[in-house]
Amino acid sequence: RIWKKQLGSEHPDVAMNMNNLAGLYQTQGRFSDAEPLFQESLRIRKAQFGAEHLDVADSLNNLAGLYSAQAKYSEAEPFYLESLRIRRLQLGSEHPEVAANLNNLAGLYKIQGKYFEAEPLFLESIRIMKKNLGADHPDVATSLNNLAILYQTQGKFSEAEPLYHESLRIKKKQLGSEHP
Repeated sequence: RIWKKQLGSEHPDVAMNMNNLAGLYQTQGRFSDAEPLFQESLRIRKAQFGAEHLDVADSLNNLAGLYSAQAKYSEAEPFYLESLRIRRLQLGSEHPEVAANLNNLAGLYKIQGKYFEAEPLFLESIRIMKKNLGADHPDVATSLNNLAILYQTQGKFSEAEPLYHESLRIKKKQLGSEHP
């Protein structure tokens, strides 16, 4: 309320704070409290920055994550796709944020059993992350693990196992073997 009073209800900082509060609510499982805040944040960001701004892409991605967490997959997908489109437009197809979006969309497809749609997105995400962040980055390990889960879910154990090993090797290297 203080931010709204001092800056006005349409200020980008108000949208940022709404987005952050919505994220907290989502973490707490308070989805019905989070949704209107994410939606209002998105509305303000579009009005202030235009529909193709990176903050708009962030809001779209966050809304997609909220819907995905509630198993509202058909609602999540268009938000992930639009966020990905904006990030590719603004950052280029080889940016780590694009890779993160690809990973999120692939995860959505995996949850729905759309394995053939998920696999190339996971692979592209991993390729981009390795190129930009290095092969031993923790985000690479996470994406390798996600792809391994996809393969395991499909019974492709011989394809999953080396990915799990590589993910584990990276995590141990980056975090130490005693990290929980």
